[in-house]
Amino acid sequence: MLFRRFCFLLLSVFISTQAATAQSIKLGLLVYSGGGDWYANPTALKNLAAFTNAQLRTRFTVGEGQVSSASPELFNYPFVHMTGHGRWDPTPEEAQNLRMYLESGGFLHIDDNYGLDPYVRPSLKKIFPELSLVELPFSHPIYHQRFNFPNGLPKVHEHEGKSPKGYGLIWKGRLVVFYSAECDLGDGWEDRDVHRDSPEKQTQALQMGANIIQFVFSGAGI
Repeated sequence: MLFRRFCFLLLSVFISTQAATAQSIKLGLLVYSGGGDWYANPTALKNLAAFTNAQLRTRFTVGEGQVSSASPELFNYPFVHMTGHGRWDPTPEEAQNLRMYLESGGFLHIDDNYGLDPYVRPSLKKIFPELSLVELPFSHPIYHQRFNFPNGLPKVHEHEGKSPKGYGLIWKGRLVVFYSAECDLGDGWEDRDVHRDSPEKQTQALQMGANIIQFVFSGAGI
């Protein structure tokens, strides 16, 4: 029933050229345990929502819905974004709730804001002990939605000269977690005066974000 509920939300929110109306929802921002700054990019999701509304004809509320990992409210958000520079350490209750959420049709995008990476894999093992992140090939559909990224994720900010990487956690053939690393994708979604990124970099970041949204809400991730 939960899976069907999510499918209904996905189909009702994503607007096709024939659709005239849709349910308006917020993109979720994950509030997590461990001490990391989950609030690191306060303008990111409102800008991504505005961009996808303009480019994909979605009707997201321009803002974010902050939701705790252990809260039943998590199930009201078909798409949840997570970021930060520091520690993530889910409690058993959070891990169980996140697993139920993802198994029920939810989707989690994790974006390393430089410092989160050492905690991502151990924390995901608490949620799905039997699964491991795999690097997605450049041919994966998430890179080829409304916008084409033949070389994978765009590089928004430079830290250690490493190439951006996109990883996935795949449960029963469905991508349930997309992890963007060495990229700073969420920084590129922020107001331009925050990081002073070039218009080109900001546009690339928003386009890739729109691809993730389209992948999830069009049902490609199901």
